[in-house]
Order: sequence, then structure tokens, then C-alpha cells
Amino acid sequence: MRSDSGFLDFVLDQLRALDDVEPRAMFGGHGLYAGPVFFGVVYDERLYLKTDDATRGWYEERGMPTFRPNERQNIKSYHEVPADALEDADELVELARRAIDAQRSA
Repeated sequence: MRSDSGFLDFVLDQLRALDDVEPRAMFGGHGLYAGPVFFGVVYDERLYLKTDDATRGWYEERGMPTFRPNERQNIKSYHEVPADALEDADELVELARRAIDAQRSA
């Protein structure tokens, strides 16, 4: 499925406080980059962010699934962002910063 461009625009607007965020088409959706750092995926009107040992629990406590672009793939290092965090630009920017840090540390 393709990501709705309206949803992608919404996510980019919510992340406007971050420098150099750029979407690139991939996975039938869009990858999100902060400069050269791939930190998120917009797919099927959902946002998934990179997680690591320090951040994964926050998503799991909220019951958020990992990124599954199809039945065969389950990318466990990316978790869906809950709707309340999507709606709060400050919280979303903080989650994105943590995702960027997680990718840099990987």
C-alpha cells in the first residue's frame, strides 16, 4: 500500500522543528532522513520510528507494533508511533530525535 501524501505532509509539518528532514520514496511508502540518517518510515498512513534498547520499551508499553511492510517481513527495530504522540509536535520531535540517535548508535 502507498502512504497517503496528506499524511506524509502532516508528519513533515509536525517535524518541522528538526533540521534537514527529507522524505524519500521506499517500501511503497517513504523513508524519513535527517541529513544522511534514516530514522523513520511513513507507510499506509502510519509513522514508524527507529528504536533501540533504550527506547523500545516505551513503544511496547503502549502496545505499538513493529513495521511489517508485508506478511514475510517484520522489521523489529522500527515501531509505530501512537496517535497521541503524532498529534503533539513537541513529543513527536523528541521521539524523532531519539530515533535519530538510535540509528547513529546502531
